[in-house]
Amino acid sequence: MSDAIVVSGMGCISAAGNNVAQFCANLFQPTLANFIAPTLIQKPDENSYFLAAQVKDYYANEHFTKQQLKLLDPFAQFALLSAEQAIADAKLAINASNQHRISVVHGTSIGGQETIEQAYAQLFAQGKSRTHPFTVPKLLPSSACGHIAMKYGIKGPTFATSSACSSSGHAIAMATLMLRSNLIDYAIVGGAEACLTPGNFYAWHGLRVLAHDSCRPFSKNRSGLVMGEGAASLVLERESTAKNRGATCYAKLVGIGMSSDAHNIVQPLAQGAEQAMIAALKDAELSPSDIDYINAHGSGTTQNDTTESAAILSVFNDANAPFVSSTKGTHGHMLGAGAALEAIAAILALEKQTVPATANFVEKDPNCNINLVANNKVAAKLSHVMSNSFAFGGLNTSLIFQR
Repeated sequence: MSDAIVVSGMGCISAAGNNVAQFCANLFQPTLANFIAPTLIQKPDENSYFLAAQVKDYYANEHFTKQQLKLLDPFAQFALLSAEQAIADAKLAINASNQHRISVVHGTSIGGQETIEQAYAQLFAQGKSRTHPFTVPKLLPSSACGHIAMKYGIKGPTFATSSACSSSGHAIAMATLMLRSNLIDYAIVGGAEACLTPGNFYAWHGLRVLAHDSCRPFSKNRSGLVMGEGAASLVLERESTAKNRGATCYAKLVGIGMSSDAHNIVQPLAQGAEQAMIAALKDAELSPSDIDYINAHGSGTTQNDTTESAAILSVFNDANAPFVSSTKGTHGHMLGAGAALEAIAAILALEKQTVPATANFVEKDPNCNINLVANNKVAAKLSHVMSNSFAFGGLNTSLIFQR
């Protein structure tokens, strides 16, 4: 590529760290700490509590005024904080000379879930005749990117992407296409989720995909996913632009792949995942043997991990099998924010030349016969890494980063 897209800034808030430095330290520590714990929300008809990967040491009033909080659902709060970190990290000055050439594309699976449940409580539990007047603007999936744009005076293309667990993967891909086409010069991309609410837990419980012990991706005894919350943002720009302004380039984003299973709303299909990875390789003009590490979707559900393993084995032969790990055992499944946080994890792997481990692994599953890095990180020579996200509805993204 003549002018590659680069990542010049990163920011995040998650159960595994409230900024990138904390996240990196926790992701690569020798013995992975467990950031998954019981919530205060009890399971229906059971003497136990839902598990989650919750953001720690976060107090909204330390970051936002009382007036601001009237307009900000927690998912938008997380989005603003991660974007603030990423913009500061990129040392990107936003002003009248460039504000029309900057885009905000931020994904979410659910959006303002807390706001929705508060409104229902007001109407149906408290007997009120109307909800808070800002209910609609707070719950909209696009409210996060709108608030980011308003805070910084960004006037370029600004919109949300919502494709379940691939939402922020699609955000990154769409911004990349706009940068390549010269429609914009900079993009603030990522995703945010604040989904740890009673109604949301009950809904996922009804799907029977929530773990009862912990998130154990690709492990034979895995029992399901563990929901997480938080946000992650990246600043993307063309390499020439970054070099001209003296910005740090953490990695090149050389390949994007997107596909649809066109199969089933909840059952994944290996061929769809394969197509996303193949598309990313083609876009990057790479062969499978060039990929050194895959940050897998690895949700910890029986179906996903088996299907993803089959897809990986189909695309990558045994002779050139890349390392594979899922970091969801550490930070939980952040739904629409997951792809962005895992992109940061993949970039950190390149930077540290180390593959992060799959936490909580107990026993090999013969149906997941991939080159899995389990429980302990591995030092490795990494030139190209892939990050996968596969969502309900068969909506898939695959991203390739180059050192």
